[in-house]
Amino acid sequence: MNKKMVTRVLILLIAIVLLTLFFSFDLHQKMTLEGLKSGLAQLHAWRDAAPLQMALGYFLIYVVATALSLPGALVLTLAGGAIFGFVQGFVLVSFASTIGATLAFLAARYVLRDWVQQRFGEKLKPMNDGIEKEGAFYLFTLRLVPVFPFFLINLLMGLTKMRTLTYYWVSQLGMLAGTVIYVNAGTQLAAIDSLKGIVSPAIVLSLAALGLFPLITKKILDIFKKNKIYSKWNHLKPKKFDRNVVVIGAGAAGLVTSYIAAAVKAKVTLVEAHKMGGDCLNYGCVPSKALIKSAKLAQQIRQADHYGLTASQPEFSFRQVMARVNEVVKKIEPHDSVERYTELGVEVLQGYGRVLNPWTVEIKDEHGVTQTLTTRSIVIAAGAQPFVPALPGLDEVGYVTSDTLWEKFSAFDAPPKRLVVLGGGPIGCELTQSFARLGVQVTQIEMSGRLLSREDAEVSEILTESMRSDGVTILTEHKALRCERKEVNGLTVKSIVVEHEGVERHIEFDELLCAVGRVARLQGYGLEELGIPTQRTVVTNEYLETLYPNIYAAGDVAGPYQFTHTAAHQAWYASVNALFGQFKRFKVDYSVIPAATFTSPEIARVGLNEQEAVQKGIAFEVTRYGIDDLDRAIADSTDHGFVKVLTVPGKDKILGVTIVGEHAGDLLAEFVLAMKHGLGLNKILGTIHTYPTLAEANKYVAGEWRRAHTNPAVMKWLARYHAWRRG
Repeated sequence: MNKKMVTRVLILLIAIVLLTLFFSFDLHQKMTLEGLKSGLAQLHAWRDAAPLQMALGYFLIYVVATALSLPGALVLTLAGGAIFGFVQGFVLVSFASTIGATLAFLAARYVLRDWVQQRFGEKLKPMNDGIEKEGAFYLFTLRLVPVFPFFLINLLMGLTKMRTLTYYWVSQLGMLAGTVIYVNAGTQLAAIDSLKGIVSPAIVLSLAALGLFPLITKKILDIFKKNKIYSKWNHLKPKKFDRNVVVIGAGAAGLVTSYIAAAVKAKVTLVEAHKMGGDCLNYGCVPSKALIKSAKLAQQIRQADHYGLTASQPEFSFRQVMARVNEVVKKIEPHDSVERYTELGVEVLQGYGRVLNPWTVEIKDEHGVTQTLTTRSIVIAAGAQPFVPALPGLDEVGYVTSDTLWEKFSAFDAPPKRLVVLGGGPIGCELTQSFARLGVQVTQIEMSGRLLSREDAEVSEILTESMRSDGVTILTEHKALRCERKEVNGLTVKSIVVEHEGVERHIEFDELLCAVGRVARLQGYGLEELGIPTQRTVVTNEYLETLYPNIYAAGDVAGPYQFTHTAAHQAWYASVNALFGQFKRFKVDYSVIPAATFTSPEIARVGLNEQEAVQKGIAFEVTRYGIDDLDRAIADSTDHGFVKVLTVPGKDKILGVTIVGEHAGDLLAEFVLAMKHGLGLNKILGTIHTYPTLAEANKYVAGEWRRAHTNPAVMKWLARYHAWRRG
């Protein structure tokens, strides 16, 4: 048993001993109004004989009683006024009650907080965040309202991450009003026949009204703060507005925001400087998945012998492969087109949007013609762009990103012979594997220790093995130092210099793809002039409001996730809060966010994985089902991968799911639904799944959990019962 555990046990034993003594000697009978009144003469005599010792004894008794949450705190407070008078009684009670409350707070923290935070850390995160931001304010409010038992406040606050010093001074201040009332009542003890006269509905209501004072004050301060923010712009605020909302950016967040606004008959203008559909349609999700499909088919031709067919090298035109990618984009384009959104009631303007003040947006078209619109609300949905590292020589050798490769590579008759990919995240891995399967010699460079470092180590290992079998050279723990361009025998030779364990290495290439992440587009929208804070993204609160409550940000420009589906998710909150926030605002719910990497095998996840759970100190159990045992996967020769579910220890509540295998992204949907609506593994186990399908893996992992949680004793009795039934 470690030192901390011994201390915890010691604290509990001391508390148990003191409580036992308290009730064994019937001290709870003494701490009643009748007991106080009957012994008041003796208490006065002791006070007169030894005033200092009496005050110290009373102080210590009050501290211990409060620390142990003993009944009779109100009577002890009355005793302070009755024995010592108002001034001295007030001072003694004020400090004794606060010190005792702080000791109870610390005891709860030391004995229980680690366990509670470890077991319920994810659930408590919103409360911890709230306590960190405005905990002092809410504690002050609770201390003013006697409806909430103070001992309960002591214990519950101890389980949070509030600073001890903050807890002490806020409690001292917050309990002053109640202390004044009860100590003063104690000075009139002879006239008190019942505690009901003190804790009367009128007194409770008065204190409750006093407790509302901080809330009213906060509301007034919020209004004052809002007015202060807008003060330099108020003279520009129009009396009438051209639009209800103006949206800057026509990616996923901007499109969904505009769609919702038009659907509820708001007047909305969508401003886009480049292509409708944003990065996902034009450079990301859509073209990459089209390329992945062609690359996968090429690989299946090479592996046709796995299906009883003759394997061969695929023959194809790279130009035609890229032309198909472009055709797929064009086929989906109408879904996000100007024409479609115009029909939906959205005014779409092609041009660059810039916020001039909190209610005015300037739109400049490609010819330099500008127009301005006034609007009640603005939504910034400018998206993100590839991050290009400041690597010496990079511009000289030339490079492509996940945005620019499509246009450049579409002009090639053949793929580049040698491709270097910088970055081992989802984008880098998807493109690396695709080009390798199309016959490109690909070298992937990653500075960290493994690919997909946010996933569990076993996931990275499976993907690394798969990509190496596709011919990819993977260099992890290699740092890119510089790029070089030389003329050798009349030919241009391009290379990148990397460092591993102190040794430099030159890697020659024909094309270099930078895929080291994406950064929010923060420049050119007027954010700087308005003083809207930006870090890696636009800084927003839980309602997606920026510094100005009528200016919102959504999608990649706002973070914290860079997924198309998350951008669309945020768009609902941005649009509803922008249009109806004066009545009701909604905090963005990030509790269930799915993600998928479309490599082979696919990798999909929702909620926690093991490494995140360990980092956050969240207790969990792991249940695993190997897809190599699944009938449909065996029939399809895709019998590799697994479904891994993290649950609350001893319960079927799902904390997170990781799936590695064919169509993992599709299989994940059932778990996303379950987590969103609080359904456990038993519900999935009790659901009929079509045979033979890959989706049966979800049911089987639930079955594995159920089998692991059967009670051995019950099984023994069942065996005996059936034996008895057989005679």
